[in-house]
Order: sequence, then structure tokens, then C-alpha cells
Amino acid sequence: MRPINIGLSDEQRQGVIELLNQHLADAYLLLIKTKKYHWDVVGPQFRTLHELWEEHYQALTESIDDYAERIRALGGYPLGTVEGFLKHASLKEHPGDLPDANEMVGRLVVDHEQVIRNLRQAIDQCSDQFHDEGTADFLTGQLEAHEEMAWMLRSFIEGTGIEPSGYRPEVRPSVAR
Repeated sequence: MRPINIGLSDEQRQGVIELLNQHLADAYLLLIKTKKYHWDVVGPQFRTLHELWEEHYQALTESIDDYAERIRALGGYPLGTVEGFLKHASLKEHPGDLPDANEMVGRLVVDHEQVIRNLRQAIDQCSDQFHDEGTADFLTGQLEAHEEMAWMLRSFIEGTGIEPSGYRPEVRPSVAR
């Protein structure tokens, strides 16, 4: 194969490829969690969350493909196994439990915020250590997408709480003076 001559050394490209594979792994785990919650959510907020999470997992699916294509453009190979994703991801699974809707939202907020922090570090590394502004720019776009998803999720749980059907707030009698 002809050597890649794009202004980055093999070591710089390999460093960036490793970063991208870590983010690919996180994106896959986040996709799996989002889809699982999309399927399992119940309650009065079902439709809202079901539709929101469908938007999110579609965006995550596109970003996964973008990560893989960026890795290939740099001469690397993207991870492609669950074992590889679990080994390289910073996110963790929650096997064996089924949280309520608000906990689902909260967990996804935590995961998106972790991804955002990771992306900020990777952007700095791409620029400072590997001198790859193209990948830094690519990761900035990913960061912005996760910031928006996290904001949407935070907005859901920061609003007025949803009470179960039949809930009646305590009625306080008025006192006549």
C-alpha cells in the first residue's frame, strides 16, 4: 500500500486513530443504552421520550459512521466488536436493571456529559499533541451534538416532576380572618 502523506507522521495518525476508536466505543455504548431506553420507557412521558430517543439514536448512528470513516481516512481500522467497544469505552453498562423514565434520562445525561468531557480532552490532544486540526474540528462537531442532546435531556428532568396517575396534591384549607 502506498504510504499516506497528509502532513501527519505515522505516530500522530496512530495517536488520533486511538482517540477516535475510544470515542467510537463510547458512541456505540451510548447508542445501545439510548435504544434500550427507547424500547423500554413507560409512563405518561412515554411518547415524548420515545420520540426524543429515536432522534438521538439516529444522530448517534450517523456519528458512529462518521467516526469509522474518519478512522479509515487516516489509514486506520475502526473497532467493530462488542468486546472491543467494552474494552475501549469510558461509559459503563447497567446490566440487569430497568430504571424508571426519569432515571433513564438521568443516566443518559451522565453519559453524554462524560462524552463531552472526553471530547474536550481529545480536541486539545488532537491540536496540541498530534497537530491534527481536521480531527479536532471533527470532534468539535461531535461535542456540540452531545451538548445539545445533554441539554435536551437535562431540560426534561429539570422541569416540573411528573406525578403518577391519580396523584392529588395536599389541599390546605383556607383560613378565614
